[in-house]
Amino acid sequence: MKALILAVACVVLGLTGCGPQSGGGAPATPSPGSSPITPSATPPPVRVLVFSRTAAFRHTAIPAAVAAIEQLGAEHDYLVDATEDAGVFTDANLGRYRAVVFLLTTGDVLDASQQAAFERYIRAGGGFAGVHSASDTEYGWAWYGQLVGAYFKRHPAVQPAVVRIEDPRHPSTAALPTNWNRTDEWYDFRTNPRGAVHVLATVDESTYSGGGMGADHPIAWCHAFDGGQSWYTAMGHAAESYADPGFLSHLEGGIESVAGIRGTC
Repeated sequence: MKALILAVACVVLGLTGCGPQSGGGAPATPSPGSSPITPSATPPPVRVLVFSRTAAFRHTAIPAAVAAIEQLGAEHDYLVDATEDAGVFTDANLGRYRAVVFLLTTGDVLDASQQAAFERYIRAGGGFAGVHSASDTEYGWAWYGQLVGAYFKRHPAVQPAVVRIEDPRHPSTAALPTNWNRTDEWYDFRTNPRGAVHVLATVDESTYSGGGMGADHPIAWCHAFDGGQSWYTAMGHAAESYADPGFLSHLEGGIESVAGIRGTC
C-alpha cells in the first residue's frame, strides 16, 4: 500500500529520484561493443629540406643563409635539414619533406635519377623554394627551368635599388613596404617569366645602373607547377641579407607558402 501511495505522489508532483534507492552500487559500465575515446594522434612535424650544393660559382653567403633558415624553422615550428649531398634526392627521402629549398645552388647538382625523383616529388604535391642563384642551376634540365620560372642571364655590380611590391597579400611580401629599398645583386633573366608565373615583386631599373630587362623586371614570383607549388626570389646574394628582417620575412613567407603552412600562390 505504501509503495502505491509513493508512486501516485511521484506522478502528481513530478518528483525525480523516487523509487527504491540503491546502496551506492558500482558505477555504470560502457555498453557491449563500445570503446573508450582516445585522443587523436599528433600530426607529424613539418620538415623542410635545404639544399645548397654548388657545381659552379659558390656564394660565400651560404653558411649564413643556411643558419638563417634553421633559425626561422626553430622560431616557426618546423624542422630544417640542410645538406649538400645530392644522394638525398630519392623517393623515400623526399617524401619526408613538405618543401625543398634550392639555396644559392649553381651548376649541375643532380644526376638523372635524382632529377627524376625530384620531378616525382613535385608531381605528388611537393613544394619548391628557389633563392637567388637557384636560377643559375641546371640549364640543361628544361623541367627545372620551368619549375623555377626563368634562368639567370647576367647581373651588374651589387648596388641599391627599389623593389616594387605587386602582390602585398602573399606571405612573402605581406610585411614589406610597397617601395622596398635594398641592396642586392640584381639578376637579369634569359626570358621574362611574366605570363607563366604570378609576379610578386619587380625591381625598378630606373633606380640602379646596368639593368637589362627594361620597365618590367620581375624579381620574385610564385606559381603552381606540375602538381606542386613553386616560389622564387632573385634576392639574397650577400650574407647581410640573412640578417635583414625584411629579407628574412620575405624568405620565411616564401618557404611557408610552398610548404603549405600559410598562404599559397
